[in-house]
Parts: sequence; structure tokens; C-alpha cells
Amino acid sequence: MTEAEAAQELATLAVEIAQHDQAYHEHDAPLISDAEYDALRQRNAAIEAEFPYLIRPDSPSRRVGAAPGGGFAKVRHRVPMLSLDNAFAAADFTEFCARIRRFLHQPDDASLAFVAEPKIDGLSINLLFENGRLVRGATRGDGAEGEDVTANLRTMATVPDRLRGDAPALIEIRGEVFMTKADFLALNAAQVAAGQKVFANPRNAAAGSLRQLDPAITATRPLSLFAYALGDVQGSVPSTHSGYLDQLRAWGFEVNPLSRMLGGEAEAAAFQQETGLARAGLGYDIDGVVYKLNDLALQRRLGFVGRAPRWAIAWKFPAEQATTTLEDIRIQVGRTGALTPVAWLAAVNVGGVLVTRATLHNEDEIARKDVRVGDTVVLQRAGDVIPQIVHVMLDRRPLGSTPFVPPETCPACGSLALRAAGEVVRRCTGGLICPAQTVERLIHFVSRGAFDIDGLGEKSIQEFFDLGWLRGPADIFRLEQHRAELLTREGWKEKSVSNLMQAIETRRTVPLDRFIFALGIRRVGATNAKLLARHYTSYAAWHTQMLAATTVGSDERLALGSILGVGPSLADELTTFFVEPRNRAALDELAAFLTIQDAERPATADGALAGKNLVFTGTLETMSRPEAKARAEILGARVTDSVSKRTDLLILGADAGSKAKKAAELGVATVTEAEWREMAGF
Repeated sequence: MTEAEAAQELATLAVEIAQHDQAYHEHDAPLISDAEYDALRQRNAAIEAEFPYLIRPDSPSRRVGAAPGGGFAKVRHRVPMLSLDNAFAAADFTEFCARIRRFLHQPDDASLAFVAEPKIDGLSINLLFENGRLVRGATRGDGAEGEDVTANLRTMATVPDRLRGDAPALIEIRGEVFMTKADFLALNAAQVAAGQKVFANPRNAAAGSLRQLDPAITATRPLSLFAYALGDVQGSVPSTHSGYLDQLRAWGFEVNPLSRMLGGEAEAAAFQQETGLARAGLGYDIDGVVYKLNDLALQRRLGFVGRAPRWAIAWKFPAEQATTTLEDIRIQVGRTGALTPVAWLAAVNVGGVLVTRATLHNEDEIARKDVRVGDTVVLQRAGDVIPQIVHVMLDRRPLGSTPFVPPETCPACGSLALRAAGEVVRRCTGGLICPAQTVERLIHFVSRGAFDIDGLGEKSIQEFFDLGWLRGPADIFRLEQHRAELLTREGWKEKSVSNLMQAIETRRTVPLDRFIFALGIRRVGATNAKLLARHYTSYAAWHTQMLAATTVGSDERLALGSILGVGPSLADELTTFFVEPRNRAALDELAAFLTIQDAERPATADGALAGKNLVFTGTLETMSRPEAKARAEILGARVTDSVSKRTDLLILGADAGSKAKKAAELGVATVTEAEWREMAGF
């Protein structure tokens, strides 16, 4: 794989995995199996491991879940609820342990103690207790913001309304709401008897039951909870995770009885095998085991990277497989013009999920596996999440089958579909004239992670586009002028139209990161939209500096490229967007309708390092470079890779080289590692 091919596939995987995250977390309706989903993540991780300098700010490795739905009030978690990285073999777990030791500057043979917990396949929740009383419960949502489901959680017997004994003044307790296999079967039997829709699996049943708008319905559903994690806390808690689990039991929570203290990698491997053998006989679904470093002080030092903690990992079980027939290969056109082949399959149950679709990634992947219409294919759900085609059963191939031929024109607009040299994705050249791209961009604009406009979904966007009412994002804020005509259309009544107009009106005020993400600029996902918003702070500053950055060699272009996490490809996409006059005109037109809020300042915004641009150089002797950078960002600083006149401080490690010389030339302040530690409060 060339560097260009790697970059292109990472871009494709970022978009594809984001779509599946939204379907799974937001709609409780996965499009593919667990195995396929994890296979996509494995592919992404493998490419990132080979090309670490190509890791994208919107990489799936830095993202969690999906934005909260629209039926409940939104709640911001005091401490983000992130996801977990995955291991699929003993070697993956060994490398996870090695990363911990490298980050902490520990010797290769340093002992690491873990707590192992079976990974429940349910819905993550966050319970906020003040002075021992439950005041709010929320779903994980996108990790930063979830749905307020307090009333529903209060109906559950396993959620205490008050903690037993002494408790901190404030504490976030986290756990997993799930449904046992027996309760799931009984619920589906009741659904059939009542003539209602059955649930696909226990996870969907649990999520759907907890997210009922009427708590009385939730109260009739047999939901359970295992508590296992800590969010924010004001007060004392035990110094180890095992001690914290004991405290949860004392407070009145159920903790998974299979949780166990382990002394290292060998014991973890043995526990993984033991639990895998016992899996089928458990009363609830699990898809792996979570291993957490037991020492909470070390957990705090390690912190998080992207979407996951450095101190925990989910070791998944082997994938489940099934065979089915590939009935067709159809092409989907994305908002960036990418043509993605999708396998349409005869419905098959894989690990409890009915699968009818599977992505084929790109034409090279189809050719590599020699996938053809009519083939009998083997599907798997890697880690029990997303379906992928493992291979074709050639002995069952029908006579006369022909290889897949990539389309040379876009199925949506007829424009040429070209594959650039070094890329794996074929793209429509229609651009602004391609209806599929326009509609997909508008759908992206109103999606949960972007403007999050309730009542304006895919069907409505397509309807309004076909009517000629929507051609660009600004047209959304002009829909009020079509109110009278909309009231005459099937499915639209006074209440639904009023609700839609109110939802649009509410979104005239939007945070900067959501605004940037909503624009649909290629490679700018939710994570790097937040990164850009934090760096530039305001819309005016971002807009001005992006315009200036279109000049190659300008200070603004150099500053953009030096932002930690912004690589050359992302910088090129941003400046390419601003070079196009029609984009600038659409941006100005849209901004005129809006109040774009400045990025939130970190909690440490009043500290000495808040808002400062920092660069590290040389070898740090008392901590690893990743730990130093993580600490700086917690304190509100911006860490970049190169020294410029915008740099506020250069931290000198041993053997500092050209960066120290450039800092002296520019008059940039420098400090030693010891001075940096004192400033950072180590």
C-alpha cells in the first residue's frame, strides 16, 4: 500500500465508521454486525500503525458513539464518557501493556496489575449523585453530551435513588444497562402477542426500553444494571479500581460478580480463555473482556488519547460467521463524491443480528476478494459488531458469473467517475451539479453532530431538494417562506411544520466546532472540528486565518500546518475549500443567519499556560513526550510541532536542536524540563 492509498482508505473508513456509529448508538439499529464493525476498526488501526503520520483528527480511533438523539433533553457530562480501544489477540494485549510502560517511563518488565470485567453488550449510562442522592442520569451520547433519561432510570430496581452510607459530595457513577437473554426472549414473546415489533437482540431491546419517552413503558421492561466506572468526583474514593468496585457494592450497586483482580499479561490471557469458554452459558450477552489498570493514580497520569483511555482495553472474542448469497452490488455516492460499493445480501442472522448489507470498501477490495454478484459469501461480525465479507466460497460460484466492473460515470448525475493516481476511491466529478453530493451534504449539515435540527431528516431533505427549496445550507434558514405550501403537502400538519420551524430557529445559535463540522469539508470530522475550534477560538479568527492560509508560505499557512493533529492533507482540504469563491460566498451567506459561539475555554483557562502555544523539543527525561503533551492540553495550552513567531514557549529537553536555535532567532521564551514541570504543577 502506498502512502496515498493509505491516506485515501483512512478517509473512507472514517466516514463509513461514523455512519455505523450513528446507526448503532443513536438509532439503536446497527446496519452491520459487530464483527464487521470491528473488522473496519481493525483495518483502520492496521493502516494507522503502518502510517502513524497519516492518523486523521477525525479518525475512528479518536471518536466515540454518536450525538444524542432529539427526544430527550441534552446533558453535558462533567467528565467525558469515552470508548475503548480493542484487542483481538494476546499480541494486541501485550502491545497495550508495552504502551503503558513506555508512556510511564517504566522498564519493560515492570509489573502491571489489572481488573478484568466481562464486557456487557448494553447501553452505557452516567449517574450523577449529589450528597448521596441521584439527581440525574444520562446516556453516553457522543461522549461529551448525552440524553437525560433520569425518570426512566428511576424505574429500575438496580439503580439506587440514594447511596448507602457515606458518599462524596458529588460523584458520577457509570455502568451498563442491559437485558438478560431470558428477559429478552420473554419481552419479544410479549411483543408478538401484542402485535408489535420484536427487537433484534438484547442490546437493542435494552436501549429501546431505556429511551422510551414514557417512563411507564420503561417500568414494564426487565432492565438490569452493572456499575463499573467513575466519572467526576468531589470527595475521596478508594485508590484502586478494585477498591472502587467494592465501594460501589457497599453503596448498593450490582457489580459483575465475574470481575477479577489480575497480576499481569499471563493471568489476563488465562482469564480471557476461561471467560470465552463460559460465555455461552452466561445469562447475558458479552462480546469480550475489559482490562483496566488497577491503580487510579496511574490511570490519571495516563489519561486519554482521542476516543479512549490509555489505561484500559477491550479484548474481544473471535468473530461469529455465517454464509449467504450476494444478490447485488450497488453504488452509494457520498457528500465528497466518493463512490462506495455496497453488497446487497440475502438476509442472514449473524450472532443475533439480521444482516442484509455489507460495505465492500472500494473496487480494489472487491478485486482482491474476487467478489461477484451471485456468489455465496462468508460473513463475520468481528467483535460482534459490524458485518464484513470474509471470503467467497468459490466451489459454489454459479456458472457464467462475471467480475465486478467499476462504474465510469456517477449513478446520480452521469458525470465522469474518476480514480486519481495513488487513490483507492473513485469519485464523481460532478461537484455542485451532483444531486447526490448536494443532498448528502445537506443531510450531513443537519445531522446530530452538526446543527442537529429535529424534524429535518434524510426524507425531508430529499423532499425539499426535489421541490427546489434547498440548494445550500443557508436555504434551511429560509424555509419559513415555504410554510404555506408545506402545509398542503402529505404528512405535514400545523404542529409538525411549527415544530420544524422552531427547531430551525433554535439552531440559529451554534457552537463553532459544530459549525465547522457541519460544512462537510473533506477530512474535517467532529474531532478535528473541535481541534480547530479550540485553536482559533472564534469564527472571525478562524475565517480570517483560513483565508490568509490559502497563500502558500504565509505565516497563517505555516501555523495551520503546525497544529498538533493537523497534517498536510487536512491543511490542503481546508485551504482548498477557502480558495473556491462559491464556497466562500456560501459560507458568508450562511454566517449571516447565525450567531456562532466561541469555543469553550478549558476549566484551567485562567492558568499561566492557558491559551499559550507550546512546542516540545529534545528528549524529556522525567516523562514521555505524549504525557507532557497531554498534560499541557489539560492545562489549556495548544501544542504544536514547529516553532514560529506565534509560539509562546519552547520546552527544552536533552539534546535540543534546530528548534532551540529558531526560538532564539525569533525571541521565543524557553524553559527547561524542570521549569516546565513546575509551571504545569507536576
